[in-house]
Amino acid sequence: MNPHSCRCDHSPDLIDNNPVTPSYDFDNPIYHAEEEDEEDCELPGELARLLKQEEKVIQPHEESIEVVNLGTDEVKKEVKIGAALEESVKSRMVALLKEYVDIFAWSYQDMPGLDTDIVMHKLPLRADCPPVKQKLRRTRPDMAMKIKEEVQKQWDADFLAVTNYPPWVANIVPVPKKDGKVRMCVDYRDLNRASPKDDFPLPHIDVLRIWRKQRSSHHGAPFVTR
Repeated sequence: MNPHSCRCDHSPDLIDNNPVTPSYDFDNPIYHAEEEDEEDCELPGELARLLKQEEKVIQPHEESIEVVNLGTDEVKKEVKIGAALEESVKSRMVALLKEYVDIFAWSYQDMPGLDTDIVMHKLPLRADCPPVKQKLRRTRPDMAMKIKEEVQKQWDADFLAVTNYPPWVANIVPVPKKDGKVRMCVDYRDLNRASPKDDFPLPHIDVLRIWRKQRSSHHGAPFVTR
């Protein structure tokens, strides 16, 4: 018999007596971690900084503003300025605004407009476009009260006039403001369709983007549109 040869017995009795599934003793763990010092648990400075940065919640940029009253307690004339300004700059700005407080329009009464004997503007309309009377749009009760207050202000300032049986009727489009007030707009889409188009229309948005990029790169100032 070759001493280097190995004999494997594949008898069923041998396999049954030697199961291949190992048995675990959970009462006696086979590994115990060594106690570490507190110095070993400290994270590196760069890793700690990155983890701290991940915990920060990124909020949209919103400049904090401060409301300044240029009038009195009875007649308020409030403006908003940046709260991050230096105290010296802020005081000079408030002093400048108070010096020229009379040039601002604080109400509709401060905007009387021009006399019609001096200038009068009329909208040109195409003859082939018939007048359009839009159907009345219903609004919520709370929004209707704000619209009524705004219309009353314009009526008191002689901005509005009553007309009977007008050929053109357009609905009011209220736009809520951040301060809770309402901006009065009018749906003039039908009137715009009846107006002749300008020979030189306003530039497209892609042209405005090019102008903004060129102006910012040359002058270092942002391009602002209204």
